[in-house]
Amino acid sequence: MQNSAVSAKSGVNGLVQDWISDKDAFKNVSWGKTMMWIFLLSDTFIFSCFLVAYMSVRMTTAEPWPNSSEVFALTIAGEHIPLILIAIMTFVLITSSGTMAMAVNCGYRRQRKKAAALMLVTAFFGLSFVGMQAFEWTKLIVEEGVRPWGNPLGAAQFGAAFFMITGFHGFHVSIGVVYLTVVALKVLRGDYEDRGYEIVEITGLYWHFVDLVWVFIFAFFYLW
Repeated sequence: MQNSAVSAKSGVNGLVQDWISDKDAFKNVSWGKTMMWIFLLSDTFIFSCFLVAYMSVRMTTAEPWPNSSEVFALTIAGEHIPLILIAIMTFVLITSSGTMAMAVNCGYRRQRKKAAALMLVTAFFGLSFVGMQAFEWTKLIVEEGVRPWGNPLGAAQFGAAFFMITGFHGFHVSIGVVYLTVVALKVLRGDYEDRGYEIVEITGLYWHFVDLVWVFIFAFFYLW
């Protein structure tokens, strides 16, 4: 009986120590970084709901779903190339993650001019992505006749799901471009010289999240 009581007590103590260790691990995390992580967690739930709803509609609809290789194809020099624009958009966004990572590295080295320049390059990549997405939307609406409430290519739910999910992501990218530009200009001006450049990392967290979400959208919407 005594041994059982000791074991139970040590088990409870072990559980308490686990929780305490988490507190100690995150004790020095800044308020700004913590709030960004909380925001990204809430955004993860929203995008997850959208993608799960998309999969549910896709698997339960009785009408044929449009073939993404045909819908998102471009004709270049007389050649019908499937998903070429989407591939370029994905490459641009993944490349922007690389430039953002380099900006964070330069920020912690206090190389503010390099950090600001790399953040502006990242913002340019994001702006290019949004521009290509606008072209993609224009092609679907004008040439294919796809609408959020209808779709001549097949299942009516396709238009609603596509414009909602890609539009919500595009909105995040647009906000990210503005966010990156503002922070980059403030870094270049030396506003964070006394406080340090953790703000560059916090901005990078948001941008990497946007890039990661696109990987899932690309896989579910364009490759499925």
